Amino acid sequence: MLFSDRADAGQRLAAALRSLAASDPVVLGLPRGGVPVAFRVAQELGAPLDVIVVRKLGVPRHPELGFGALGEGGVRVISEDILRRSGASAEELAAVERAESAELLRRARAFRGDRPRIRFEGRVVIIVDDGVATGATALAACEVARAQGAARVVLAVPVAAPDAAERVRGRADELVCLSTPLRFAAVGEWYRNFGRTPDEEVVALLARAGGRAAAPAPVEVEAGGVVLPGELTAAGSARALVVFAHGSGSSRHSPRNRSVAAALHRAGFGTLLFDLLTPAEEADRANVFDIGTLAERLVDATARLLRRESLPVGVFGASTGAAASLQAAAAMGAERGTGIGAVVSRGGRPDLAGPCLGDVRSPTLLVVGGRDTRVLELNQQAKSALRCENRLDVVAGSTHLFEEPGALDEVAGLAREWFTEHLTDRSG
Repeated sequence: MLFSDRADAGQRLAAALRSLAASDPVVLGLPRGGVPVAFRVAQELGAPLDVIVVRKLGVPRHPELGFGALGEGGVRVISEDILRRSGASAEELAAVERAESAELLRRARAFRGDRPRIRFEGRVVIIVDDGVATGATALAACEVARAQGAARVVLAVPVAAPDAAERVRGRADELVCLSTPLRFAAVGEWYRNFGRTPDEEVVALLARAGGRAAAPAPVEVEAGGVVLPGELTAAGSARALVVFAHGSGSSRHSPRNRSVAAALHRAGFGTLLFDLLTPAEEADRANVFDIGTLAERLVDATARLLRRESLPVGVFGASTGAAASLQAAAAMGAERGTGIGAVVSRGGRPDLAGPCLGDVRSPTLLVVGGRDTRVLELNQQAKSALRCENRLDVVAGSTHLFEEPGALDEVAGLAREWFTEHLTDRSG
């Protein structure tokens, strides 16, 4: 497998890592060459990006043999066995640590400036490099990330020497490698363009990623007389916001909705995911089909958001949440500043919105899996009842939860296009 450049490698690597998007990962690039690859991975997964700065501690007079590694935050990973067999004095070993510690601090400051490193304790960490020749740096990075508190360490590289891949496979929780060619001599031979990555490029990519991947802020949503937990991600330059209404048996933690929200955020939308029911209410299954109550709360939350943000607002509904979205849209109208500017339904039950379908004025997109035959039939009937601008898109070969490879990406792309056309293109 030959890659055009590091950006191309990152794009292809991201496709292989797509299933991890729902786990809210942190992407860490190994500087310097791993950062352009990691940037594309973070961009596609909607994940925050940082560098992982590590320094291997080489045995004096045999620097290719590492007796440990250093990481930021005072992390020190030492192999006592190699240390005993090295024959080096305590003074020699201390000198190596001092020199590598100073270089680690210099590099971290050069790449990140005054910005603090992203904390990832208890989270999934994806460590990305442009390739693995010996595996020494990748091994050190995995050990440092684990020592810094990562719950799960995934090493992701476009290409690796077969023997090096085997060495690192046992040290990471998962290895994702696109190619392990038998005739491997150097990482660069598997790229058409493998130019040097200067420090300035690393700094620029980290700055771009930091401006794009804002962290969701926990919020309390007052709606329908109760306070509901939510997460608001509002890009500083956002021209519109999308509220998510989850379906029966789901919550603001829905991996499918979070994946779509990340795709929308990358496209410049702010997003609000919140629970429509309290934990006590969720215990009664009948409440998840109480479309009137769900819609009332969605109206309250959306109205508050409109007053607070002064931006066009769309709603993305799934399953029963789609019916609530359409009832809310009918109640609020489609006027900019006071109503719901557009609705997208994913695998929704618009039929449960009942007679109010004819009152919806917000442009509505219905997205259904081609193999979800009963729900597809219900959406076709609902489409006939809608009197607003609307469209029904079928994702071929997909079932109700869009779990097939690429299906959810297609949903996200359709939603992005619909909201862009009906919210941002008409907002100014």
